[in-house]
Amino acid sequence: ESFALFCNAKALGKHAACLLTISDSFISHEETTAEERQSSFTNMMKIALEASI
Repeated sequence: ESFALFCNAKALGKHAACLLTISDSFISHEETTAEERQSSFTNMMKIALEASI
């Protein structure tokens, strides 16, 4: 999805950004609950949107 986003932006001469998250670790086997994902990802998106202005 992010690849297509950046390809389309380049083709149109526009800028693009992508925000990636990691919810579970294959190395430490830590997992986040659905509630943790919802609250932490919402906070992350708010911070990213505020930083982009």
